Amino acid sequence: MKTQMIVLNGGSSSGKSGIARCLQTVLPDPWLTFGVDTLIEAMPASMSGSDAGIEFAPDGEVVVGAEFRTLETAWIEGVATMARAGAGIIVDEVFLGGAESQQRWQKALDGLGVLWVGVRCESAVAAAREIVRGDRVPGMAAAQAELVHRGVTYDLEVDTTRSEPIECARIIAAHIV
Repeated sequence: MKTQMIVLNGGSSSGKSGIARCLQTVLPDPWLTFGVDTLIEAMPASMSGSDAGIEFAPDGEVVVGAEFRTLETAWIEGVATMARAGAGIIVDEVFLGGAESQQRWQKALDGLGVLWVGVRCESAVAAAREIVRGDRVPGMAAAQAELVHRGVTYDLEVDTTRSEPIECARIIAAHIV
């Protein structure tokens, strides 16, 4: 089946966004990129720090509520609809619930050609990137480095600890059907 979507899953500061941008450069056809950050930025400010929305704890833990899940479900369905309409889609995700998070996507993407990619990065390296970025809650990268991969099944895994995003993108592109 032709690849219609690439789902990149990894912790904060693991390099997913850089890989997604590089994929847009190396793939022969145009692909759209959407990330969980796109969803969070689109939400009303009142949902940030709300029990029903999304909370970022001082230790880097991320907690999401019922209203967040409702909007997330609609967003996932919308992204799947774009792929069904013919757009190549790259998703930059953080499966905070591990396998359960992947299952939400799998349900929506049923019938589509999806390449599931795990983006790994050693915790210490991701934490150092987090500090340099300055736009993340300290501790988020370390907290998510392994958590997001628990029980998740991939077609392919890349490790950005010592590899540049373009190298990872080329490896992924070689697996596109």
